[in-house]
Amino acid sequence: MTPSARLHDDGSEPRLLPLATNQIPMRADAARNRARLLEAASRLVAEHGAEQLTMEAVAAAASVGKGTVFRRFGDRTGLLMALLDHSERVYQESFLSGPPPLGPAAPALERLSAFGGATLRHLAAHRELLLAAEPDPARRYAAGPRNVRRIHITTLLREIGTGGDDELLAEVLLGYLDVPLLNHLTRQRGMDLERLEAGWRDLVARITRS
Repeated sequence: MTPSARLHDDGSEPRLLPLATNQIPMRADAARNRARLLEAASRLVAEHGAEQLTMEAVAAAASVGKGTVFRRFGDRTGLLMALLDHSERVYQESFLSGPPPLGPAAPALERLSAFGGATLRHLAAHRELLLAAEPDPARRYAAGPRNVRRIHITTLLREIGTGGDDELLAEVLLGYLDVPLLNHLTRQRGMDLERLEAGWRDLVARITRS
């Protein structure tokens, strides 16, 4: 359950898309069941941490069969992403349609500079769930939230006019906005978010020659 987006033909940014790409309108009872499962999952995460969350535990906590949880969320990563749905929507809205400096009313360079700080703060705030939801290597670079960020950064780089390969430059910038790297730098290396945000601004300035 991840968002997907694609660059429009005119090079404009993607519109805000839901995290779930396979969602269809649910009956009222199905929506209630989904909400009950997510409530049970949230309670388990609060009590035991995201790393300990399993589909079996959610089924038991919600008093349903394990198959019900798998049918609703697909797999454990899908369940974890569903728990992140609201915060991811708010985060995406902030840079796709929000006010300056993240939103469309600001110049592209200003938006790109602000985007790193907003993303680092988003990753830090939801670190445990995001780490637990890390997809396997075969799926990691196609994950929906990452695609939204990649397209957004590529769009801004094209608007800035770097004169380079904007798609590859976007991948370089995305490498900086990586939750395992954030976790390593803050927890193992003792770096604070202010230092990482300053590093992002420096990287943007070098790539855009600003």
